[in-house]
Amino acid sequence: MAVKEDKKLRDYELVVIISPEVANEAADGIMDGVSRFITDNGGTVSAVEPWGKKRLAYPIKHFMEGSYVLSRFKMQPKFTKQLEASLQISEDVLRHLLVNLE
Repeated sequence: MAVKEDKKLRDYELVVIISPEVANEAADGIMDGVSRFITDNGGTVSAVEPWGKKRLAYPIKHFMEGSYVLSRFKMQPKFTKQLEASLQISEDVLRHLLVNLE
């Protein structure tokens, strides 16, 4: 029964803070890569909302501002670790937060 449960798509929200040094086109490319990862693994992306540049509460990697992007999607839970690992190794991503909405 656990195999069937793992196949179920779950709702997620992902907020990504991208370095202010990254051009808008490159930031779009980062989010396109995230969306491609989700769809390649059987998920669906329902929304990608750029929030624009905002001031950070504290410095992250010596930056005081970052470009925020919110993404809403459905994906199998087994792929979340891979997604987070790829975001962590990206030098252009300052922070990310992945939340399961269920």
